[in-house]
Amino acid sequence: METTIFIITHKSFEQLYLDHWEKLFFFCVKACQDEDVAKEIVQDVFKSLWERRDSLQLKEVERYLVRSVKLKSFEHIRNKVTRQQHHEQIQNSLQEDYQDNHIETQELSSKINQLISALPNQCKNVFQMSRQEGLTNREIATRLYISERAVEYHITRALTTLKTHLADYIK
Repeated sequence: METTIFIITHKSFEQLYLDHWEKLFFFCVKACQDEDVAKEIVQDVFKSLWERRDSLQLKEVERYLVRSVKLKSFEHIRNKVTRQQHHEQIQNSLQEDYQDNHIETQELSSKINQLISALPNQCKNVFQMSRQEGLTNREIATRLYISERAVEYHITRALTTLKTHLADYIK
């Protein structure tokens, strides 16, 4: 008993589509839980069938279509799970990095505040007015009744102290 090979013509393809699209779609929706994905998968299977119609030698077209949709559905599910796992790994990594950076930032900020507090009073006042209040050297000099050159000296001294004591943090 010899089985015949199904030849796909434009007309037979249209009929295959009309006869099987809905069944394939419902199977795919059930597997993927997403109508848009199911439409895309079924369309891809029919597109592939049409594009490969000259090279395919099918004896049971319906079986081929069902198997193709099933495989594509499982592939989609597998890829979705893999993407979710990668997403979770990235989220966990970002959260760990954020926590590590937050702790390091707090430690550095605390160290900077300790170093600024340990500066001589005039040097500390000049540095805070410059960096925290955003005043210019001229404004600081006017407020403290000192020369701009003295302001520059105190800022340079404070920065040198910070750089020296924070060398481990700055890499």
